[in-house]
Amino acid sequence: MKSITIEAEIHFDRRGRGARRVMESGSAPNANIPVGRLPRISRLMALAIRFDDLIQSGEVTDYAELARLGHVSRARVTQIMNLLMLAPDIQEEILHLPRVTGGRDPIHLRQLQPIALVPDWRKQRKMWKEHCSEAFTAG
Repeated sequence: MKSITIEAEIHFDRRGRGARRVMESGSAPNANIPVGRLPRISRLMALAIRFDDLIQSGEVTDYAELARLGHVSRARVTQIMNLLMLAPDIQEEILHLPRVTGGRDPIHLRQLQPIALVPDWRKQRKMWKEHCSEAFTAG
């Protein structure tokens, strides 16, 4: 009797949280998944933009309805929506902050509230630069 050796690359993959493992042929996909996670402030900025779109389109009538739908307080919705008062270039920078690979986020919503409440975008930009230099050199 002759033995045959078969060589093949396989990997095990889960199809969802808690799902059974599935054996697939080929090497594990070298997924181009970025390392780390999006900063919370980036997600909140995106949420503020989405909320604004919902209000502008008429799908949602006001902050109170957003609060009810999101199961949060109207005050929390207002805090998030205040991000829209930041200069457009600051909003863009927030959306494109580097991913967090470990530890705490360098920038938090409570730190941006005073900046957002300044009506002069030039002053906002100055405050933003100062805050970023502190936030990204401290950790």
